[in-house]
Amino acid sequence: MTDLVIGDDGRARCFWGGSTPDYAAYHDTEWGKPLRGDDALFERLTLEAFQSGLAWITILRKRQAFRAAFDDFSIAKVAAYSEADATRLMADAGIVRNRMKIDAALHNARVAADLPDGLSALLWSFAPAARPRPATRAEVPAVTPESTALAKDLKKRGFKFVGPTTAYALMQATGMVDDHLTGCWVPPLTA
Repeated sequence: MTDLVIGDDGRARCFWGGSTPDYAAYHDTEWGKPLRGDDALFERLTLEAFQSGLAWITILRKRQAFRAAFDDFSIAKVAAYSEADATRLMADAGIVRNRMKIDAALHNARVAADLPDGLSALLWSFAPAARPRPATRAEVPAVTPESTALAKDLKKRGFKFVGPTTAYALMQATGMVDDHLTGCWVPPLTA
């Protein structure tokens, strides 16, 4: 039970899900729930890339500013961004101002816009078969064969900032895998 935390509401959560109110809300309502839709998944892919090297709480707390800055992560709109938009984003103190990550987000939108079956279909095609929830945090992988294959395919298509660890974090966040710990109050994914 050491890898679960009990919140003020008496609910058992995954070890990270009770450390701040922001994390608790994200853990309880969003993380690990199946998410589909090209723009919704583009948002998550982009935010996971921006998180690289930072704490997720930083990105979570800047999420509304990211949404405003990136037109709610509309692939069509972001794909049409110009150099002036990249400069605007670099000046936006509400987001993470990393030129390589901003350029990658704009580039990735252009790649996603050209996918014949859409981003959602591509990403979900790599979702692994259901497996039991991990019992401890030690059982939660950082990389899996599926995330490695997804990252390789995305890179082959031209996506940037999409390594196997980022791909697995995306899989966790969007319910492609269920890494809530055994005993966590969040109901398991259904088949």
